[in-house]
Amino acid sequence: MQTSTTPPRRAGATAVHSLHRFVFSAPDLEKAADFYQAFGLDVRQVDGHIDLYTYGHSHRWGSIYRGAAAKRLEYVSFAAYPDDFAALTERLQQSHVAKSEPHRLADEKGVWITDPEGISVQIVAGPKASPSEKEPAAPPTITPGKGAAPSRSKVNPVRPRRLSHVLLFSSDVARSVRFYTEALGLRLSDHSGDLIAFLHGAHASDHHMLAFAKSDGPGLHHSSWDVATLDDVGLGMQQMIDRGYLDGWGVGRHVIGSNYFRYVRDPWGSFAEYSYDIDFIPADVEWKAADHAPADSFYVWGPPVPDYFIVNHETAGRQQKAA
Repeated sequence: MQTSTTPPRRAGATAVHSLHRFVFSAPDLEKAADFYQAFGLDVRQVDGHIDLYTYGHSHRWGSIYRGAAAKRLEYVSFAAYPDDFAALTERLQQSHVAKSEPHRLADEKGVWITDPEGISVQIVAGPKASPSEKEPAAPPTITPGKGAAPSRSKVNPVRPRRLSHVLLFSSDVARSVRFYTEALGLRLSDHSGDLIAFLHGAHASDHHMLAFAKSDGPGLHHSSWDVATLDDVGLGMQQMIDRGYLDGWGVGRHVIGSNYFRYVRDPWGSFAEYSYDIDFIPADVEWKAADHAPADSFYVWGPPVPDYFIVNHETAGRQQKAA
């Protein structure tokens, strides 16, 4: 088992180690700030945009810029070990992946490419933000002879610990998987036909740091945030309901990844997920990817999936504008 002070490495693998950041634009930054503050993130307003942090962690996980009338995924950023960066850049050339110009919102140096869906992808050299080992579950505090549940008036706010993954829409899931495995060295964890696929990092990560779901074009479906307990998933749901964010899906448990979840719908139709106890893939483990039945691509148990959960509002918005 790798220790947290020793960055894990898969022997012979040239690959990114972390999902560094996701960036999207939205028409109302005040609404975005309210949503993510209610969700439990450390939201910081900087130079006309907002940055997303988790409390107690110095890493910037996401950024939101003011955009046009609809939400739009702007780019995703991945990080590699500094001493792997040159080899990873060479890998892009060998894979015939052309470099592109930096995204107009870029504020960090790195190498830029464009994926088959037209999404801008940045690669930076930096420290590992994905977990290096499985985070142990904290045992519940139980005193025999006393009630274990807290009163609602004494519940502490739920504050996620870190970003776990993002799920993007893709018009061709298999093509997206090929691109990110060949160009960035990500590895297929599991999939369900050509409907959805999950990718993990070669140098140890959660079951997935990136996933793709079938749609008619690109877009951001959800960002997923790790919390410390199963109770935090339920408390997070209640926390958002109390703030007026009623729509979502869960509480439930996934088959693929095994995590417990609650998705909360944001003002633009995408989601933020509270996630607890997702599967972990160490650097020295060869995870055998499975092709799961469509029913297993959603959940083991939980409430019915709402109709709005699988809508790509980014492409729907463009279609309405064109009409």
